Amino acid sequence: MKLWAGRFQKETDTLVNDFNSSIQFDARLYKQDIAGSIAHAQMLGKQGIIEEHEAEKIINGLKTILSEIEGDGVEFSLDNEDIHMNIEAMLTQRIGDAGKRLHTARSRNDQVAVDTRLYVKEEIPVLIGKVLDLERVLVKKAKAHLDTVMPGYTHLQRAQPTTFAHYMMAYANMFKRDVTRLEDCLERLDECPLGAGALATSTHPVDRFRTAELLGFSKPMDNSLDGVSDRDFAIEFLSACSILMMHLSRFSEELILWCSWEFQFITLDDAYATGSSIMPQKKNPDVAELVRGKTGR
Repeated sequence: MKLWAGRFQKETDTLVNDFNSSIQFDARLYKQDIAGSIAHAQMLGKQGIIEEHEAEKIINGLKTILSEIEGDGVEFSLDNEDIHMNIEAMLTQRIGDAGKRLHTARSRNDQVAVDTRLYVKEEIPVLIGKVLDLERVLVKKAKAHLDTVMPGYTHLQRAQPTTFAHYMMAYANMFKRDVTRLEDCLERLDECPLGAGALATSTHPVDRFRTAELLGFSKPMDNSLDGVSDRDFAIEFLSACSILMMHLSRFSEELILWCSWEFQFITLDDAYATGSSIMPQKKNPDVAELVRGKTGR
């Protein structure tokens, strides 16, 4: 039976199941969903909302499910719609009725909100690390070419003399701003919506500060309705990513031009280029072309 099926007299049509299901997309949130559920269970037990032994049973069951998922031993079901209901159904199958108590004082609304925030919160430092790696390479190249003179272009026409270092540092500065945009986004999203319930929290004595602390957030969100109804942090994150990709596209276009026979300013390392099956003289800048091509997506 579905988590929400209490008042219904008929089974959901399979077409509705397929249309409603998001498990194909949100399965990637399994780690965040389990982390949120473990924090929620710890809080429920500590607050006496459920028995401590039930909380411990739930936490152990969730840890087992996490190991099974990471070991490719789990097949998610369309009948359970999303990652949240899939995991809760698996938990109940494994530990019995105690699994159903996990949803006490919680809605899928705050569950989805906390999973999504956790996912973005964890991905931003990974992206920042990769951009900083790129910046270090650009700075290293710039230092090696302080006196390497080259033409600067406007309208693809030679305009003024500059240096290769100057070009590299132009992109280093663009990527530096991309890092600060991601850092700003991370700072603003660092609030926990868990405990907000469907929109107006719960009559149970939940401790939202405790769950925020357990999940590594700086604080719970100030307003429960805001916590479950807005995804501006995700839009801001996508905006920062879009600007970053625009800069990567610009840089890729420069590389493609500069390594062409018409320009011949640079040569790509063999490990980062491809060839032609019919034209052996070619050395194709496929990586840069694919980066540029992915920008629209």
